[in-house]
Amino acid sequence: MTDLNAPLVLIVDDEPAQLALLSYNLKAAGFRVATARDGEEALLAVAEQGPDVVLLDWMLPRLSGLEACRQIKASAEGREAAVIMVSARSEESDRVRGLDTGADDYIVKPYSVVELIARVRANLRRFRPVATGQALEVGDIRLDPETHRVTRADVSLHLGPTEYRLLAAMMERPGKVWTREALLDRVWGRDIYIDTRTVDVHVGRLRKALCMHGGEDPIRTVRGAGYALG
Repeated sequence: MTDLNAPLVLIVDDEPAQLALLSYNLKAAGFRVATARDGEEALLAVAEQGPDVVLLDWMLPRLSGLEACRQIKASAEGREAAVIMVSARSEESDRVRGLDTGADDYIVKPYSVVELIARVRANLRRFRPVATGQALEVGDIRLDPETHRVTRADVSLHLGPTEYRLLAAMMERPGKVWTREALLDRVWGRDIYIDTRTVDVHVGRLRKALCMHGGEDPIRTVRGAGYALG
């Protein structure tokens, strides 16, 4: 059964065989997978599903991989994702062009699937460290996803599962102002339809847990916008 909290990889390629091969191997490696067959489909998938990683082929119908990359990185959902450009173009100038367009990594065809998955994980460590088991520290708060343990000033805190996921999201982007809608998508999932006031309730519970043993409230309420940690 697929872990609904597993990182989501969007594969963008117009070759069915490539989509099938990558989908199979990424799912076997524990990732959730979405697919798109052209650049315009990719933009729609990014907006609707908010992937953590986008594997983006350069040569695509309707909208080139380069232009799709540019538009993905200009969007609110896309700038949170790692974009890995995949191309048969191996010249240094092509790599530079892809990276200058906004790609976070560049892989040349033909490639090893093992290496590609390693690159996906490496980029996830930068964009979603909790998903790869990396401990996070913000101020005196520490979250260890390997042990599911949260401490503040070395004192263990007891969080509910929803509060834990809220804190993990905020700690991955300290200082980022999260709208209630963005937190609903990240913590509850895009297919769950609940009132945005639910976010306020759980942020209140998280604040209470974080301040239970003293210390200032680390969560800022940004009027008219949402919440931020630090």
